[in-house]
Amino acid sequence: MLYGALEAGGTKMICAIGNENGQILDQTSIPTSTPDETMPAVIEYFKAKIAPDLPEEDRIVALGIACFGPVDVRPKSKTYGYILNTPKIPWRNFPMVQTMQDALNIPVGFDTDVNGSLLGEATWGCAQGLTDAVYFTIGTGIGMGAMSGGNLIHGMLHPEAGHLIMSRVEGDNYKGHCPNHAACFEGMASGPAIQDRWGKPAKDLKDMPEVWELEAKYIAQALMDITMTLSPQKIILGGGVMSQTQLFPLVRKYVAEYINDYITTKELRNMNAYITPAALNGNQGIMGAIKLAVMAAEAEA
Repeated sequence: MLYGALEAGGTKMICAIGNENGQILDQTSIPTSTPDETMPAVIEYFKAKIAPDLPEEDRIVALGIACFGPVDVRPKSKTYGYILNTPKIPWRNFPMVQTMQDALNIPVGFDTDVNGSLLGEATWGCAQGLTDAVYFTIGTGIGMGAMSGGNLIHGMLHPEAGHLIMSRVEGDNYKGHCPNHAACFEGMASGPAIQDRWGKPAKDLKDMPEVWELEAKYIAQALMDITMTLSPQKIILGGGVMSQTQLFPLVRKYVAEYINDYITTKELRNMNAYITPAALNGNQGIMGAIKLAVMAAEAEA
């Protein structure tokens, strides 16, 4: 069977067709501007994959959406499938799931973009076989997806661990970039925070070790907090900031220092395996969306 997958991001919408093995068979990218400008192109792409003149085996049977947020992931809510109070103002209160269901009339699976990335890694990547894992994307914003007992965590909405409040690193007087919380994880360690603090984007600061020492300390604070609260078996780090691979050994070092042997599980004795980069070559989000589509089709069967 074939499945549609939409990774709805703040800068681009990745639309793809895949199979139940996570294989991506076709893919395109559409810039994210406003719903009126972006969604007709998204709908057109997927409508072509359900056209009546297509052989049945070439049509998609469900669509999975991994979406930027915050979003309403509560199926019984009146605003289920809506994008909520996003900083991208034209998308506030946009009914993403209803729009796609009305256009395509097929089952639609829906979750956050970071939960989608975690689902991709849990199904086909570095978190296969685990029941408890966490995925952080650290880039323009910071988001977290979490799986506990084999299920993606939602709760009253969904995790927003990018807004954990940070303890300031000694000597750091930066006010913080987040308009809501200032010195939260996103406010202190996102890509825009790095550029605001140092006057250059992260890619131009690679040879400044003081930048990455400070960044690693804030990331490690958040990972230590999540380790203590959710007790994941693995933490996966993705996003543009984490393309600075020199961060990984620093983050692992500081997480170990902060935990200070309070927990001594086998996972924490192997920090290289506990805190890892994503393993699906940047496709974890769209592959997670394929899995959401598979799950939606199975739920309708």
